[in-house]
Amino acid sequence: MKQLDENYVSRMKQLLGVEFDDYIDAINSQPVRAFRVNTDKISTEEFEKINVFGNKKIPYVDNGFYLNFDKVGNHPFHHAGMIYVQEPAAMAPAECVDISPDWKILDMCAAPGGKSTQLKNKLGKNGVLVSNEIVMNRCKILTGNIERLGLKNCITTCMDTARLANTFQNTFDLVMVDAPCSGEGMFRKDDTAVSEWSTDNVKMCALRQSDILENAVKCVKNGGYVIYATCTFSLEENEKVIDEFLANHSDFELIPVNKRVQENTEDGIFFDGCRNKNISYCRRFYPHKNAGEGQFMAVLKNISPYTEYNTSVKRNNKPDGIVKEFLDKTLKDYDEQSFYVKENKVFYFSADFDIQSLKAFSVGVMVGEIKKNYILPHHQFFSAFGKDFKNKIELSVDSKELSKYLHGEEFETDFCDGWAVVTVCGCSVGGVKISNGIAKNHYPKGLRIL
Repeated sequence: MKQLDENYVSRMKQLLGVEFDDYIDAINSQPVRAFRVNTDKISTEEFEKINVFGNKKIPYVDNGFYLNFDKVGNHPFHHAGMIYVQEPAAMAPAECVDISPDWKILDMCAAPGGKSTQLKNKLGKNGVLVSNEIVMNRCKILTGNIERLGLKNCITTCMDTARLANTFQNTFDLVMVDAPCSGEGMFRKDDTAVSEWSTDNVKMCALRQSDILENAVKCVKNGGYVIYATCTFSLEENEKVIDEFLANHSDFELIPVNKRVQENTEDGIFFDGCRNKNISYCRRFYPHKNAGEGQFMAVLKNISPYTEYNTSVKRNNKPDGIVKEFLDKTLKDYDEQSFYVKENKVFYFSADFDIQSLKAFSVGVMVGEIKKNYILPHHQFFSAFGKDFKNKIELSVDSKELSKYLHGEEFETDFCDGWAVVTVCGCSVGGVKISNGIAKNHYPKGLRIL
């Protein structure tokens, strides 16, 4: 049994009433696991034909499934970036609004990348995702997950939210605020969250969340949306933050979430002193009600008259010399103007978004590094452009060659000399350099199976 703080128990009894015992039973049971298909690499329909991880679908996520598989991180499908393992309740916020494929989206508190990568799957080739994480080590993890999934037109930044607000005023169609919180919704999974809980921490989190939300709305275009989410149950961090914000922002309104999310969640709670009559539009996800952990979400819309912002960027990029030679040899087809060189490194970014003056942790796809007379490709290039490679070494999921590759070893091949991508079920895992019938391994050491 979880050893819960007495104050927390008292608060939850008041919040849940007769449902409290069901809640206690739920958080003392096994956590629910889930995953999403990375539709930037493979369609949900195609993945279902090879799915070995569990075929029960999450009712509010088209590409989401409940996970019934051990050591999923060692499976080739995970290495190939076909899936992202994510707690099911955490998938709900990104499903709250319909997203247009050409939107520009900011995820303000993004690490490790679950909601970011989910949002990116909803964007097309003209959409842009900016994922921010203030903690450098976590920003590296976030960037690594974006690389593994082979996502294009993504930017990662490492800023506090005040700096984000100054950098991206009136820029985004949608801002996701997955705010740092007291973590009450994670008590089943995280004993540290249980031991660190206190009413003082709840109050501190609420103040920080309000500051983050104030910065978030500065980044939203007129007519745009903010999705505010936490993984906690406290009124102070949820409905009270939303109610206070709306009392001070007549240019925003609280709107209903999409029907499927609404059907799988509970209404927001009207509390003493609440000023917003529509506070029930907020949504609560409880572990004793649905399969997943705790989650809160609310959608705020900027109702100011829509303004068309001219954000078009003229690109004059055109690779030449060894860059063009490398791309010609490697890819079947490519858009020349989407590749550019900076500090002897080659990048790909095709979306209509100003990146010239942006101080970012990473921008677009890292293609490779220019050496004296050749280009050394980066793993992200193989992951993101696998389908466009001229040379593809397709390996079966249970082949000894694929096993060798994932362990960092060489293997024999009858392909001609040069760079090639290793694929499984058509999805890129990583790259090799072929020389005299030997595929020399270029899978990053940090990703290999030990």
